[in-house]
Amino acid sequence: MSTQPTTGPRRLSLVTPSGRPTLGNLLGALRPLVAGQDAHDCFVGVSDLHALTDGHDPRLLRERTRDLAALLLAAGLGRSTLFVQSRVPAHRQLAFLLECVASSGELGRMIQFKQRRRTDGSSRAALLTYPVLMAADILLYRPTQVPVGDDQRQHVELARDLAVRFNRTYGEVFTVPEIVVAPAGARVMDLQRPTEKMSKSSTDLSGVVGLLDPPDVVRRKIARAVTDSDTGPGAVRADRAAKPGVTNLLDVLVACGGSAEGISTYGALKRAVADAVVGVLEPVQRRHADLLAHPERLRAAYDAGEARCREVTAPVLAAAEAAMGL
Repeated sequence: MSTQPTTGPRRLSLVTPSGRPTLGNLLGALRPLVAGQDAHDCFVGVSDLHALTDGHDPRLLRERTRDLAALLLAAGLGRSTLFVQSRVPAHRQLAFLLECVASSGELGRMIQFKQRRRTDGSSRAALLTYPVLMAADILLYRPTQVPVGDDQRQHVELARDLAVRFNRTYGEVFTVPEIVVAPAGARVMDLQRPTEKMSKSSTDLSGVVGLLDPPDVVRRKIARAVTDSDTGPGAVRADRAAKPGVTNLLDVLVACGGSAEGISTYGALKRAVADAVVGVLEPVQRRHADLLAHPERLRAAYDAGEARCREVTAPVLAAAEAAMGL
C-alpha cells in the first residue's frame, strides 16, 4: 500500500500498457523508480489513454492495464502515488486546453508522428495530439523535475514550451519543469538480436524475457541466447562490439545480483544468468499473482493514489480554466 508521500522534489513517470513488460523494463526503468521513492514525491501512472493512439482491442487494453497496475505495485512501487491515467479526468480536460495553446506545426514536427507518417502514410489524429496529452500529464502535477530518456526528450521540451507560452499569454499557472537525465538502469538487449534493445512490443518473443514468463520458459530462452563461436580461454568477457551476446548476458547477470567470477564456458554463463533472472522475477511474480487473487488490495492502493491525484490536479485545472476565461 502507498505510504505518506515524501516531501522531496515531485517527479512523475507514466508507463503505457502496450505489449508485454519485459526483464529490460524491470531492470532499466522500474528499479530506478523504486530507488527514487524515498528521495522524491513520486507519482507513477498507467497511461491507458496513451494506448488509444493506435488500433487496440478494448478487452485486451483492460487486461493489460490491470496486469501492469499489479506489476508496478509488485515491483516495489508501493511508496509512490499510483494511479491509472483515465481515472483522473483532469488529464483529458487539461489536454484540450493545451491544444488551444499548441500549434499544428510544432505537433507535426514531433519525431514519432513524422516516423509514422513515413512508414504508414497516415495515422490517427490522436497520434498528432498525443504530445499535448503528455504535456498535460506533466504540467498537472507541477513537478520540478522530469526524468526523461532521449526518446521522449522532445515531448518534454514541448511541455516546457507550452507552459511558458500559457503563462506568458494567460498568467502564471504552470511550473516549468527542469529536464533531468533519467536514472541509468541496466540496458537489456534482445537475447536473439543482442544489438537491439529488448522490447515489450516485439513480435518475435524468442529473445524477450517477459516479467510473467514461467521459470521454465525463462531458462529455455536464456539457454538459446545468441553468443558466438569463441571457445578459447577468456571467451566469457565483455566486449560490446565483438561479443554483443555474451556482453548482454554478463550485464544481465550483474544487474540481477550475480557474478561471472570463475565462469569460463557459455553453458555455465547461461545457467548462472538463468538462475539469477529467475531469482529476481520469482518474488515479483508471486506478489503479482497475490494481488490478482486479492483484487481488493490492488484496488485499495490505486483508489488511494487516484484520490490524491484528483486532489493535486483539481486546483491546477481550475486555475488554467479561470486564466483562459472559463
